[in-house]
Amino acid sequence: MDFFSNIGLGFSVALSLTNIFYCFLGALLGTLVGVFPGLGVLAAISMLFPLTFHLEPTTALIMLAGIWYGTTYGGSTASILLNLPGTPANAVTCLDGYPMAKQGRGGVALFMTTVASFFGASFGIILLTLFTPIIAEYALQFGSAEYFALMLMGLVAASTISEGSAIKGLAMVVLGIIIGLVGMDTQSATVRFSFGILGLLEGVSLIALAMGVFGVAEIIMSVRRVKTADIDPESLKLKAIKPSRDEMRRSWFPMLRGSSMGSFFGTLPGTGPSIAAFLSYAIEKRISRTPERFGKGAIEGIMAPEAANNAADQTAFIPTLSLGVPGSATMALMLGVLMIHGVAPGPNLISSQPELFWGLIMSFWVGNLILLLLNIPLIGVWVRMLTIPYHILFPAVLAFICIGAFTSGFSPLNVWMVFAFGVLGYLMRIFHFPGAPLLLGFVLGPLMEEHFRRAMVLSRGDFMTFFERPISATIMALTGLVLIWGVVSAERSRKRQLLSEGEVDHTPEATDRPT
Repeated sequence: MDFFSNIGLGFSVALSLTNIFYCFLGALLGTLVGVFPGLGVLAAISMLFPLTFHLEPTTALIMLAGIWYGTTYGGSTASILLNLPGTPANAVTCLDGYPMAKQGRGGVALFMTTVASFFGASFGIILLTLFTPIIAEYALQFGSAEYFALMLMGLVAASTISEGSAIKGLAMVVLGIIIGLVGMDTQSATVRFSFGILGLLEGVSLIALAMGVFGVAEIIMSVRRVKTADIDPESLKLKAIKPSRDEMRRSWFPMLRGSSMGSFFGTLPGTGPSIAAFLSYAIEKRISRTPERFGKGAIEGIMAPEAANNAADQTAFIPTLSLGVPGSATMALMLGVLMIHGVAPGPNLISSQPELFWGLIMSFWVGNLILLLLNIPLIGVWVRMLTIPYHILFPAVLAFICIGAFTSGFSPLNVWMVFAFGVLGYLMRIFHFPGAPLLLGFVLGPLMEEHFRRAMVLSRGDFMTFFERPISATIMALTGLVLIWGVVSAERSRKRQLLSEGEVDHTPEATDRPT
């Protein structure tokens, strides 16, 4: 099939009434979750993950993808009005969005973030459409050795490049792989780490792990932090959200630069929309002729990061769909949906499931258009929902989590595992252990084991097969460099932190304090 035939096939799938409905539902729920600070996309997708069991794979992915990019749209609302980012990717929007809200121009800021989000998402979808099939075509030359090396590099990069300690990130990857080993081995039928519990013969539930580590833990951490909003209704009327011509003129190039940067970082494991948003903001401030306006309500400080994080949301699907290697915890959940429905991820997905691949991509246009139409007229509605007290909201969310966990397998064990992983996730937050590498290791661990054992069989147990083949050798070398760079950078940042703490402790005020 040629390119335009694939586009037509995708729109025929995406524009079916069922898929439009679930795309609308996902975009609506994603925006709602993004508006409330403290929940986040992982908590939302984890809670709604059980619904995908009753849907076709394409429809399930369309709904979850709508939640994914819908949260970024909605996350800017709390960032601008409360100075509390709805998602980590919206944190930089607080810098100029909140000052605009204090100036009585919160409606303008919300309107412009919606425009920037649609522009960045459209930019990312175009790149996703053009480059994913090309990457998948070359990936067809990969064997088990190459896939193992590629997944290993993704795990190492995601755990060392992202924020926090590289050692802790690697430890979480290993823990995730170990949890993924629980259950019956598909090749030898040997039961591993089940401890005599019959419910663990099929392995640990991905839903229970995701709901616990991200959903329950996030709610526990957010209970005392989130406050209700005090909002001026006059600043949110339709007449008050219209930007000036000068603001529109100064927005185009920041959106273009932010979209380009977000598209690039979205394809890299362990980086994603948050890093893209912060870097695009830093670049706009650096190249601006009036950098002193940033932090005081500069429109460029909103448009660039919002375009960047939405472009990154779209291009994050490129490695997931073309290579079967997720670059983030959210993409790992998307990959889990495919595996649960019996669809093999990787480069063969495009040729074996063209309706799923092209239908999903074309649904992004539908979903972002829905979000554009939803967010502008409903700005006042979303904002007023911020006035719901959090102590009323979170018990309802916990009840929904329990219902979803139970109905996913109709087993009380899943509910207990949700709370067990919730305690684990809460402890991880306290001791600053990242959760995303844990989920990535859990999802990719069984796939890595499968490709590793297959490579060993083909090479008759020779470990050098990973270093003798040109592609796998190159990937393994890059993995080593990423690991060394991540560990060294983490160690340097730790030493700088200790040095700064030591300087603070040796100040005269500190030494003169009574003990």
